[in-house]
Amino acid sequence: MMSVSSIALSDGRTIPQLGLGVWQSPADLTAQVVRTAIQAGYRSIDTAMIYRNEAAVGEGVRSADVPREDLFITTKLWNDDQGYDQALWAFEASLKRLEMDYVDLYLIHWPAPKQGKYLDSWRALIRLQEEGRARSIGVSNFMPEHLRRIVAETGVSPVLNQIELHPRFQQTDQRAIHVGMGIVTESWSPLGQGSLLENETLEAIAAKHGKTPAQVIIRWHIDQGLVVIPKSVNPERIAQNIDVFDFSLDDEDMQAIRKLDSTSGRLGPDPLAFG
Repeated sequence: MMSVSSIALSDGRTIPQLGLGVWQSPADLTAQVVRTAIQAGYRSIDTAMIYRNEAAVGEGVRSADVPREDLFITTKLWNDDQGYDQALWAFEASLKRLEMDYVDLYLIHWPAPKQGKYLDSWRALIRLQEEGRARSIGVSNFMPEHLRRIVAETGVSPVLNQIELHPRFQQTDQRAIHVGMGIVTESWSPLGQGSLLENETLEAIAAKHGKTPAQVIIRWHIDQGLVVIPKSVNPERIAQNIDVFDFSLDDEDMQAIRKLDSTSGRLGPDPLAFG
């Protein structure tokens, strides 16, 4: 069984550097997928209210025969539930679906700046952490201006910002800002939603190391100190995705991947406009 490295969070806790994402994982498959991943050595599972599979994640966790305290479960506040009171209600609903007493990390899924509620939502998350029901709190898809505002207004910094990040969209400027603020970067769509798996550069690096392109990309995230949550429902790929701790990329590899970055590489919504 693979041993996954961990990253320190600013609140004194740690997060596994590699986890399973369940975005677009069908609810009727998710319990088995989560169980398979945990049995393969995964200890971090990333879900969200809007994925409609929190209940299945909870079922998979309970059936995996691993102590809850050994796992790191993340879920997220959806845009429609922004605001102080609504965020508290939405968190309770997530816990009920998960059938858990707490989550390890609760994130605001998007800033949804046009709503103007993310600051109130952040204040709700601070309360949830103070109560111990969200052990750590963070955000997702927040731009630097959103991060600076919530820290300036509350004095509490997110431990993590989960953003779209892959070799075609490397977000170096945003990551540097995270470092300066003591915020861990977590990559969503880390494989570019599959669009990079037949890239010639990555195929060549994979052949050099005797690995798959997906394993090379995951290792690229890990070697840069990022947290990465690749999604798969295929047991073989789930096992392959965690089999990345027996090699490292060299400087030549990293330079070649750096050249894949593109200003037009974003696949998901623009955080300044979405929500």
